[in-house]
Amino acid sequence: MNFIQRVAAGAMAIGTLAVSLAITGCANSPVTALASAAKPSNKQQVVELLKSIETGDPKPFAYIDPNKYIQHNLAVADGPAGVKALLQAVPKGSTKVETVRVFADGDFVFAHTAYNFFGPKIGFDIFRFENGRIVEHWDNLQETAAKPSPSGHTMTDGPTVATDLDKTAANKALMQQYMDDLLQGRKETFASYFDAGKYIQHSPLVADNLSGLFAGLQALAKQGQAVKYDKVRMVLAEGNFVLVVAEGSFAGKPAAYYDLYRIENAKIAEHWDTIEAIPPRAEWKNPNGKF
Repeated sequence: MNFIQRVAAGAMAIGTLAVSLAITGCANSPVTALASAAKPSNKQQVVELLKSIETGDPKPFAYIDPNKYIQHNLAVADGPAGVKALLQAVPKGSTKVETVRVFADGDFVFAHTAYNFFGPKIGFDIFRFENGRIVEHWDNLQETAAKPSPSGHTMTDGPTVATDLDKTAANKALMQQYMDDLLQGRKETFASYFDAGKYIQHSPLVADNLSGLFAGLQALAKQGQAVKYDKVRMVLAEGNFVLVVAEGSFAGKPAAYYDLYRIENAKIAEHWDTIEAIPPRAEWKNPNGKF
């Protein structure tokens, strides 16, 4: 089974809320800081809802608007009923979760999570809020790499707390322009977006620095696993962290790309990602589409 087939099998098995934003034993994490808030913020609501996968606590389901909730994980039926059916199928006590990063952009909360749910996975989740309640959800999941990247990084290590909050709009615009140049084939501008000698890469098959990125992409292409972006679907940001959601193909098959970038001095300094296969339309359990 090749890489994208493993990604597809894992994603279809685990479903929409197969990620958790709960951290145990990490006092300096952004999630721990949220827990002390008297009134749950949007971030904290997501934390509590996804934590319920592990604990079985039904109370956080009150954060979902049952009349409006839209599900974009194609392995799960629409609405709260689809989520509950998934959770009922999970063996009790089998889920372990760890939130690494959680950010907010207006009515959207996006999070980066390592967990064990029908096997180890790395996932990004996006939740949209309306009038203080969750009304929509997207995610992207990938099997956790068995070993560190060529430069020794895991898929989740590195900085976790957003800084430069006053530069959110500028950093978001930077990545929108980067993706536009990428999609338009403007190769001459590509290198200018990176801090080439300091660029840190968390993709398991790619080394650090811009030279490592080029070499990794070329190696994947030679192995028949070419990375191709076709369309940007969403760009979200908080401070120096920007999440880009895109549609494209991996190894010639439809795929969703979730790329998280850390920006430093108006340059891309660090990158994390997940790649998930998009199943054929006949296999979808809801009509909402991946994006």
